[in-house]
Amino acid sequence: MNRASLSRAGIVIACVFALAACATRPNASDGKAVAPDHKQQVVELLKSIETGDGRPMASYINPNKYIQHNLAVADGLAGVQGLFQALPKGAAKVNTVRVLQDGDFVFAHTEYNFFGPKTGFDIFRFEDGKIVEHWDNLQEATAKPSPSGHTMTDGPAVASDLDKTAANKLLMQTYMDDLLSGRKEKFTSYFDGNNYIQHSPLVADNLSGLFAGLQALAKQGLAVKYDKVHKVLGEGNFVLVVAEGSFGGKPSAYYDLYRIQNGKIAEHWDTIEAIPSRTEWKNVNGKF
Repeated sequence: MNRASLSRAGIVIACVFALAACATRPNASDGKAVAPDHKQQVVELLKSIETGDGRPMASYINPNKYIQHNLAVADGLAGVQGLFQALPKGAAKVNTVRVLQDGDFVFAHTEYNFFGPKTGFDIFRFEDGKIVEHWDNLQEATAKPSPSGHTMTDGPAVASDLDKTAANKLLMQTYMDDLLSGRKEKFTSYFDGNNYIQHSPLVADNLSGLFAGLQALAKQGLAVKYDKVHKVLGEGNFVLVVAEGSFGGKPSAYYDLYRIQNGKIAEHWDTIEAIPSRTEWKNVNGKF
């Protein structure tokens, strides 16, 4: 849970995927081009940050409607075009570890390396087969594993229990409602005893490790506080919660990915990013 602030340049470059696109694939039976599914489009778009492939933008992105929620980038495709062109070829590395889908939303969990290693979540909204909106959250990655030996991205990557998507989303919405309402007596009921795998760099596994880690951060002036939930997206046993709050008293965005097992929270990954003041925003769409 290293909460060092991200460099502005790193945040900006993280959005350049908005200009990338990849060639469609031929259909083996009739020779016609068949576009990849939405998940694969997202993977290829993100990879294009590394490869510099810009073919063809119109394949995946609606050129007339692209709403940008990265506050360091101007709205629309024009806001990121110059940034994409300015990125030196081969200067970035991208490895998408997880890509999940909830209706028109695709969300990806990715390891980046530009101006240093970073971990990020990206959310894309599709409309009529095209990407029309994007949100993201980035955090500097740590070189050392967590006290329990985990990285910020390792662990299961493929969704299961697809028939339980709605139930798992409801579980996490209820969990957040209880958390925001201060119902501390209900907190432990969402976990399987002390069993809990934690990927935040400075926090150990299990509920005992979580409590100790949060207390240690608070003593350092880095208290974690949630104020509002903006999105709950899920596929099977994975649920992503997008929330607004503060970290160490500074307005922050929380992206928390949970793995649910047998109706209990079993594993957690996250990123926290500070929200800049309005005077620094390059668009009026807001972080959320």
